[in-house]
Amino acid sequence: MKAEKPYPDLTETKVYSFNDVDESMTYSYAHYLNWLFDERVELIKGKIFKMSPAPSRVHQEIFGAIFLSMGNFLNNKPCKVYAAPFDVRFPKSGKADKDVFTVLQPDICVVCDLTKLDDRGCIGAPDLVVEILSPGNNKKELLHKYQVYQEFGVREYWVVSQSDQSILIYTLDSEGKFRPSKIYTLSEEVTSTVLPGFLLKLDDVFEGL
Repeated sequence: MKAEKPYPDLTETKVYSFNDVDESMTYSYAHYLNWLFDERVELIKGKIFKMSPAPSRVHQEIFGAIFLSMGNFLNNKPCKVYAAPFDVRFPKSGKADKDVFTVLQPDICVVCDLTKLDDRGCIGAPDLVVEILSPGNNKKELLHKYQVYQEFGVREYWVVSQSDQSILIYTLDSEGKFRPSKIYTLSEEVTSTVLPGFLLKLDDVFEGL
């Protein structure tokens, strides 16, 4: 088996072009902070994943409907909702920048433990994550991100399908494993174990799309 290249020594060098990043290397959040190119990327276990281009109009309308509904519900409540681009760092061996190798930008995330928030975003698992699938990123959302969110203890993970006009919700069980709790389709109302009392009408999310 070909040996994996370790991450390089830390430097203060800024990187202005994505082409100057060696995608075969393993990188930390300390490197990520020095990347000043326009392309949006995420790190999963030190590996670079280039994010999709600007979201489509349909993606944006779905996102807006869910985000506004959650934002209105959480007004004057302790939990906070955030929208991409918003860095969520998942520390494993330590919280120092050089020790964090997974940095994701969920479409939407809800954080109820406000001690996890800092000026850079969130360090540690959000309580709820929403990912809206787009053509070309389905494999990443359904496999790589699923594994990260489960490993680090995201309590509830929503996968929103544009093509099926549905929302599949996974909830974390007592053994730390995701279980599919329900697939919501048109005419149904989405509920959440993380946000008791929250209701989202699927027809409002996909109306006119």
